[in-house]
Amino acid sequence: MAGITSYGAYVPLYRINRMTIYSALGWLNPASLLPGEKAVANYDEDSLTMAVASAMDCLNGLEREKIDGLFFATTTTPYKERQNAGIIATALDLRPDLRTSDFTASIKAGTGALISAYDAVTSGSAKNVMVCASDCRLGKPGGYQEEIYGDGAAALLLGNNGVIASVEGTYSLSYDFVDTWRAAEDRYNRASEDRWVRDEGYGKFISEAISGLLNKYSLAPKDFAKVVYPCLYVRAHADIGKKLGFDPAQIQDHMFTAIGNTGTGYTLMLLVAALEDAKPGDKILVASYGNGSDALCLQVTDEIEKARDRRGIKRHLASKKDLGSYEKYTTFREVLDIDTGGRGEEMAATQLPTLWRERKMVLGLCGSKCKRCGTPQYPPQEICANPKCGAINEMEDYRFSDKKGRLFTYTGDVLAFSPSPPAIYGMVDFEGGGRWLLDLNDCDLDSLEVGMPVEMSFRRKYHDVSRGIHAYYWKATPIRA
Repeated sequence: MAGITSYGAYVPLYRINRMTIYSALGWLNPASLLPGEKAVANYDEDSLTMAVASAMDCLNGLEREKIDGLFFATTTTPYKERQNAGIIATALDLRPDLRTSDFTASIKAGTGALISAYDAVTSGSAKNVMVCASDCRLGKPGGYQEEIYGDGAAALLLGNNGVIASVEGTYSLSYDFVDTWRAAEDRYNRASEDRWVRDEGYGKFISEAISGLLNKYSLAPKDFAKVVYPCLYVRAHADIGKKLGFDPAQIQDHMFTAIGNTGTGYTLMLLVAALEDAKPGDKILVASYGNGSDALCLQVTDEIEKARDRRGIKRHLASKKDLGSYEKYTTFREVLDIDTGGRGEEMAATQLPTLWRERKMVLGLCGSKCKRCGTPQYPPQEICANPKCGAINEMEDYRFSDKKGRLFTYTGDVLAFSPSPPAIYGMVDFEGGGRWLLDLNDCDLDSLEVGMPVEMSFRRKYHDVSRGIHAYYWKATPIRA
């Protein structure tokens, strides 16, 4: 039996109320505006960092050494030619002899990666495959897409041991339907006329995929506890399920007014939300959207109770801050080009050969641990720092990225450039030993105090546009509830 063995999700801390956007643009007629808010990635977050965060949630308590595949699904790859899944695998400190692949160019790529991972497991070519789906899409300022696009990610682990939801069947459709697109030279997404997308796209493809799955496996709507599918039109979302014969109570909440349309990650985030409430024996029907649709039938097992210790969707939705400023939002997305000043332009880029040699230290946040006395150190050392030990060349790799810590000291720097000033950094004492100086984010200076607990978060350290480099490292953030 093959299927999902663990799940995780990530929703950025910040939200922006859609009325904040409308007010900044002078749109003041509430009757014609969308309700709610959307999730906003911080200035140092993108689809790749959010994928890492969702994977960290998914891997909670699991042995990473057993993972032999990682698939990354997104339409907003930081790199068009450099495998993004490989960066994620390095950040997660996975073993190098694994299969990695990027799935892209369609917002149904998440379910495409999920089905491919399932096929790999059932064929025996892989035993445990991680699927991460994430997007950080950009709508043109003042346009409809700016209102609807939200940021987020989901991760699912596929395997054949400890399965929490087995895959009982799949059905796929592929259509070259041009509703939303972005050419290589485009920065912003483009979209066809709204009614065309709603009626000819969402209204038909999701229904056809679900009907195809039901017919293929002789199933009926009443067989399912939940049906999961995305739709950026709230009324149309309810109508799709109603026309297919599903009761409103069976339809998974769309979350559009809470996080927005998160693109490739949307369907899998909805699935994670459904799994959080699922009971053993439940059947879940999942259908995606984007140039057609993929549909899957899942059967929840008794193992579901062992996967409850996740932040998932619920805890991420409950942990949030209002961004409050449209100008700050446009700065985060590099839409508003702000002056970095002399200090901001003096940033020293990590040289690529150095990054290669030190990839476990930089991307994986791996230090060393003394085999003789157990003292951990970062960066990795050859000599034990414990004065009672002093062992030489008796070290093993030690990962700090999954360790929590406490602030030993911190400061706010009003001279250093930051898109969200002041720049904050502090010394972190890790649980189990080790200390390192790290940038802090997702916090205000006034909210910090010495001794407060923090956790590690994979972030974009800088974006060198002139060289086409996205550089990543780990930062410390206050622990979210």
